[in-house]
Amino acid sequence: MGDSRIIKKYPNRRLYDTAISSYITLEDVKRLIRDDVDFHVVDAKTKEDITRSVMLQIITDYEDRGQPILTTEMLAHIIRFYGDALQGFMSTYLEKSMQVFVGQQDQFRKQIDNLVGTGPWNLMTDLTERNLDMWRQMQTGFLSEQASREKEDAAEADEPSTSDSEPTT
Repeated sequence: MGDSRIIKKYPNRRLYDTAISSYITLEDVKRLIRDDVDFHVVDAKTKEDITRSVMLQIITDYEDRGQPILTTEMLAHIIRFYGDALQGFMSTYLEKSMQVFVGQQDQFRKQIDNLVGTGPWNLMTDLTERNLDMWRQMQTGFLSEQASREKEDAAEADEPSTSDSEPTT
């Protein structure tokens, strides 16, 4: 876990931040995430890394409180990928998509800060169009990779097995 901050979760559900030697709340963990602090949450008893489950708990809290980011339809699509042959690819795809989105968000903020004769709506339109182009490229790559996999699978299924053929004399 290197130099990352360690937060211990005790059986009583309390979180203890070892860097500041104090108990913290989920709100404090949210703040660490927003501040881009590298941390890991470990179960104090088993030493198991439970960072993901704590982050999922934070997402659940947000989703239950207001306008959710994850729609029911989107969640259903994600659930369908569990156990699917493309599960690992989907994870990578979502992560890369989020990186593109965050990068564009940063770019948009910089352009807004440096507004020189251009209205914010023009900037928003340009960024949206670029974002759509990137999504199309990613989807095209995804679909062509899937089609190529399906072709390979079909070709393998059509090939006769060496054990099924009769020896020639």
